[in-house]
Amino acid sequence: MLIVYSSLLFVQFSAARAFSREMMQKRKPQVGFTIIELIVATAIMSILAGMAVPLARVTIKRERERELRHAIWEMRDAIDRYKDAADRGAFQIKVGSEGYPPDLDTLVKGVDVGGKKLKFLRRIPIDPMTGNTDWGMRSMQDDPDSNSWNGESVFDVYTKSNGTALDGTNYKDW
Repeated sequence: MLIVYSSLLFVQFSAARAFSREMMQKRKPQVGFTIIELIVATAIMSILAGMAVPLARVTIKRERERELRHAIWEMRDAIDRYKDAADRGAFQIKVGSEGYPPDLDTLVKGVDVGGKKLKFLRRIPIDPMTGNTDWGMRSMQDDPDSNSWNGESVFDVYTKSNGTALDGTNYKDW
């Protein structure tokens, strides 16, 4: 009887262990974060976002400066091409203009050369700093540092923005 009783106990104990093992395998581990992990992750994300915003601002400003340099170069190149054509005698020029265009619209509209229109610009570029096509102009008769245009001819163009570039220079001085 002792043998039967002990074997019955062994069977019950084995069944209990098997049931316990089965329950442990079925029970899934808890998924999720603790509050500490969430706080640490939020702090790290805040620091990274705080570093990205200034970098994005500088990148945007640098791109606008590149656009400004390109627009000024494009207009100055058109003025130079107009002057070269005038010096070659390709068309009539106004006396006292020194061969420079009377305004920026003349570069877009073009001049008549032997029955054909000779255009120097497709359109007046938009100033990326001010957001419009209103550029500052200087003529040969103006002082080199003048901020006013006497209206005789266009020798140079500059932006009317009062801002300062990333390198510390004023945009007007470009």
